[in-house]
Amino acid sequence: MSRHPEVKWAQRVDKVFITVLLPDAKDAKVKLEPDGVFSFSASAGAENHHYELKLDLFDKVNVEESKINVGVRSIFCILEKAEKVWWKKLLRGDGKTPHYVKVDWDKWVDEDEDTGSGPSDLDLGGMDFSKFGGMGGDDAMGDFDDSDEDLELPKPGEQDYDKNEAEEIGDDPSEEKKEEKKESAGTT
Repeated sequence: MSRHPEVKWAQRVDKVFITVLLPDAKDAKVKLEPDGVFSFSASAGAENHHYELKLDLFDKVNVEESKINVGVRSIFCILEKAEKVWWKKLLRGDGKTPHYVKVDWDKWVDEDEDTGSGPSDLDLGGMDFSKFGGMGGDDAMGDFDDSDEDLELPKPGEQDYDKNEAEEIGDDPSEEKKEEKKESAGTT
């Protein structure tokens, strides 16, 4: 039995953004048809559960101009609309939107606020998108800097502590300990 991954979507007048949230997806396959059928399948999780979905999009799309990025936590797609018109909803038909399809409020822009600009107004984290035909491969994530800047933090007890400054603000740990000893000596 297959499961459905969570899907988030947003749109502009000329494109639709679809994000399939599936961490550690293996063998991710995305198929986009010009008449607006978006299909996805992959396996994920410790038990390699199979996930799949098929979305009948509201209108036609331009497959050649659409892009995809398969990342570690999600699969991000930019689907170019065949016609530059605002869609009433993501899926065609009168049925209720499936529970696993949600609006991506981080990318959402209202129709009257849409300037027609592309993904340049989104923070895509420098992702290098590959075409739908060239799904992933060794360089699917693009050029990311692997170096993490390590910050050296002092270990507990090794912190530089200005005793004179601490006495001025009444925060000298040695004075506090003396008071504690006095109080505990008087109570025993």
